[in-house]
Amino acid sequence: MYARIGACRLVQCVFMGFKTSREASQVRSRVVLGIETSCDETGAAVLDETGTILGESLHSQKEVHLKTGGIVPPVAQRLHEENIGRVVQEALDRSGVTPRELDAVATTVKPGLALSLGVGLRFSLSFVRQHEKPFIPIHHMEAHALTIRMLQNVEFPFLVLLVSGGHSLLALARGVDDFLLLGRTLDEAPGDTLDKVARRLSLVKHPRCRGLSGGQAIELLAKEGDRLQFRFKPPMGQNYDCNFSFAGVRNQVTMAIHKKEKQEGVEPGQLLSCVQDIAAAAQHTVASHIAKRTHRAILFCKTRDLLPQNNPNLVVSGGVASNEYIRETLRIVTDATGLRLLCPPAEFCTDNGVMIAWNGVERLREGKGIVSHTQEVTYEPKAPLGRDISTDVRDASIKLPVLKLKIN
Repeated sequence: MYARIGACRLVQCVFMGFKTSREASQVRSRVVLGIETSCDETGAAVLDETGTILGESLHSQKEVHLKTGGIVPPVAQRLHEENIGRVVQEALDRSGVTPRELDAVATTVKPGLALSLGVGLRFSLSFVRQHEKPFIPIHHMEAHALTIRMLQNVEFPFLVLLVSGGHSLLALARGVDDFLLLGRTLDEAPGDTLDKVARRLSLVKHPRCRGLSGGQAIELLAKEGDRLQFRFKPPMGQNYDCNFSFAGVRNQVTMAIHKKEKQEGVEPGQLLSCVQDIAAAAQHTVASHIAKRTHRAILFCKTRDLLPQNNPNLVVSGGVASNEYIRETLRIVTDATGLRLLCPPAEFCTDNGVMIAWNGVERLREGKGIVSHTQEVTYEPKAPLGRDISTDVRDASIKLPVLKLKIN
């Protein structure tokens, strides 16, 4: 269950218009090994310049962290150390590419959990020094933003929304390494909020939620819930910027859960009768907040002529982007503003070696950010994406027209 590769990838590549491995081999195409260890996924993949996934392996720590109620950095570090050698070797073996045939190694070095990043970087530096290969340090959020270009022909500039368990931001992508940051989370990320709500609701004990992450459990139960039974207020209504704040949403939900526990005579740790309704209301509030900040970002970019007149795009990626309710909420915004909503398939939204390898391909093509195997590189647990122009967005004081965020 932890390693994935096979016919589905080949079918996807053919369907997307990419060359198969056999076709690609007829013309020498540069090949990149990507390595990802920024949080709780140990991923590796080998890609060529056409976007063909030659080999991939992924080890997920989800089940371990579900038991501990959240990601414990030293545990994540140990699991990365135990699995990274095997995962990288599996990706290489499945690709049929030897280390000598690689043109570069790309690895996530920022941002992320310090202990996790350190494992990937140490392994990668040892690897490139042993085989004397160029090294490409990768910004995790840049990789998420560019993944769509592996799957579709998406030209710069485009607006990008990245939402995950550790991050949330809005940025304008103008080039492979050229981003304007419009807004970011001021406290916690949306995925973290949904996970904490699920934990407070004890959804791990719900018979339909076994083996699911907190966010997945919320999405599943919300489909059967009535969000109108609980009215949580979207945050930052009077802040005319594109920043996010989800901690206040979590506090509102926590207080509502505490109140219902008293009413039902239920001890914390036991399931409430209304978990579906709370899940639906919490998910809607998170989705509404994301949609409103994204709406303002679109209007700001349009007033500054930062997006193309024809066929402007909003790319949504990161783990939370796989939530269908949040996607449909964003579709209401893009339909109203004339943008095309683009989301990678769910398997490419979560952390993986493929997106890191593809970012390496993009940088290798343009000769940007490539360092010698002898050069020292450090990891950066906290690293902004691009140039921050969020104060310009705030100063523009763009008020939003009312959109009815009604999702079935």
